[in-house]
Amino acid sequence: MTPESVTHTIGAMFLTAFWVSAPLLAIGFIVGIVMSLLQVLTSIQDSSFSAIPRLMAFLAGSLLLMPWMLHESMWYTADILGNLHRYAK
Repeated sequence: MTPESVTHTIGAMFLTAFWVSAPLLAIGFIVGIVMSLLQVLTSIQDSSFSAIPRLMAFLAGSLLLMPWMLHESMWYTADILGNLHRYAK
């Protein structure tokens, strides 16, 4: 394998990991901001007030996005395993 192909393979791995995790991170960010705003507006300083809704949002997002996340991960794995002849050089 040439250094360029190794760089390309590792770059594709990182991009796939980013795109698979980005929707859940965005959900956590948005719910965190909304809960922080609610805490500021209502002067509630309880840590579970923001943790429980964020966990519930992560659970719902995981359940809704799991088919897409599995599809992307399987596509990347099939691409790597389907082109093993490239790595034997």
